Amino acid sequence: MSPGTRFTDIEGVDLVDPTEYRSLIGCLRYLLHTRPDLSFAVNLLSRFMQEPMEHHMRGIKQIIRYIKGTKHHGITYKKNGGNKITGYSDSSYGVNTDKGKGTTGFVFYFGDSPITWCTQKQQTVALSSCESEFIAATAAAQQALWLQRLVAELTGWKEEKITLLVDNISAIALMKNPVFHGRSKHIDTRYHFIRECVENNQINVEHVSGEIQRADILTKAMARVKFITMRELLGVQDLKMEKDEND
Repeated sequence: MSPGTRFTDIEGVDLVDPTEYRSLIGCLRYLLHTRPDLSFAVNLLSRFMQEPMEHHMRGIKQIIRYIKGTKHHGITYKKNGGNKITGYSDSSYGVNTDKGKGTTGFVFYFGDSPITWCTQKQQTVALSSCESEFIAATAAAQQALWLQRLVAELTGWKEEKITLLVDNISAIALMKNPVFHGRSKHIDTRYHFIRECVENNQINVEHVSGEIQRADILTKAMARVKFITMRELLGVQDLKMEKDEND
């Protein structure tokens, strides 16, 4: 999907069969279990299932062509990849939407391999990129605590603090400051959950450069070269080529 592509929901314009559209979206969402690189595009087009239009269907067909050309791509899980859980959280501020709401994206790794990821439209309109990142980090924190408890229950290990990597320094400052002030007093109370997690030493928030922010691909459309680079950074590889190299 090209950067700058916009989808709208103007009523009554070039409508397509909603049953077929929903069926295709369902198939694509099934593929998301092993293909996080599809997450943003599929999530974006899933927002128009009520009254899909022709340009939405063209977007789906573009995704299907991409899948056909990358059918051997997937994720590798290695036995010596380590057992530390690390998360990446990112957001796009008002990109690819006509209603002003940002997109949250996060991915968590067990060792070197991604184990859970998510792209979702934010429920409220953020007033800045800092606020949008803050909202995204709160969603990631909820997933982090669940993973923390799940791994401890399955392995018998002690619950370890999870590191969450964010590329917005201002948002990190808000997360680490338990005091409400002018920049954060208007933000819905539930989004301050991340502050409590940091204060209780459950989550460690650190800065990561935007160039190696692995969740970036989950929040926006990218040009082809950058998309391929970020796809590999995310952990989606050509498994056939990797197998041939190992042989």
